[in-house]
Amino acid sequence: MQAASRAPLNGDDENPEPTSVERAPDDSPDGSREGSTVDSTGDSGEQNVDLARTPPIRRTPFLITFWLIGLVGLGLDQATKQWATSTLEGRGSVPVLGDWLNWHLTFNSGASFSMGTSYTEVLSVLALAATILVVYLSFRLGSRGWAVGLGFLLAGVGGNLTDRLFRAPGPFEGHVVDFIALPNWPIFNLADICINVAAVLIIVQTIRGIRLNGTLHD
Repeated sequence: MQAASRAPLNGDDENPEPTSVERAPDDSPDGSREGSTVDSTGDSGEQNVDLARTPPIRRTPFLITFWLIGLVGLGLDQATKQWATSTLEGRGSVPVLGDWLNWHLTFNSGASFSMGTSYTEVLSVLALAATILVVYLSFRLGSRGWAVGLGFLLAGVGGNLTDRLFRAPGPFEGHVVDFIALPNWPIFNLADICINVAAVLIIVQTIRGIRLNGTLHD
C-alpha cells in the first residue's frame, strides 16, 4: 500500500508538467517571446505588432513642395531679370508707385543688397556650397513648414547663383541683376526677397520647436 501510494507522487516529482502560468516569457529556443502564452505576453505582443506596422514618414510630398517652390521661384527670378535687362537698360529710375517703388537696373558684383562687392568669386563659391547643402537637407524633410522655407531658400540662393555663373564678365564672376528700388533701401531682386522669406519661415519653425524631420524638440 505504501509503495503503491508513493508511485504517483514520485512520478509527479520527477516529471512535473509545466502550466501556462509557469512558462517564462523567454522559454522559446531563440530567447524571444514568441513561445510565451497569451496570459503572460499578450499586451507586449500587440505593442510589437503595432510598432512593426507603424508606417515610415512619407517624404515624397515634402520633396514635391520643396522642388516646386524652389524651381518656380528660381524661374520667376530669372524671368524678371531678363525682363529688366531688356527693358530698363539706360532708362534710369522708372516710377511704379510714385516715390514708394521704382524700377532701377543695376548690376551687383557683391552679395544681397550690394554687400561685399570685392569678393565676387568667394561669394559665388559660398552660394554654390549653400545650394548643394539645401538640396542635401531636402532629403531629410518631414515638415511642410521646413519644405516651404527651404524651397524659398533654394529659389533665392539658386537665382543669384545662376547670375554669378552665367552672366558677364564670366563664370563665378558674374554680376547679379538688381532692379527693385525702395526709398532708403538698397536695390534688390526677387531672389533676395525669397531669401528673406526663407529666413523668416526657418526662424518660425525653430521657435515652434519643429525639427527638419518634423519631430518636436524635447
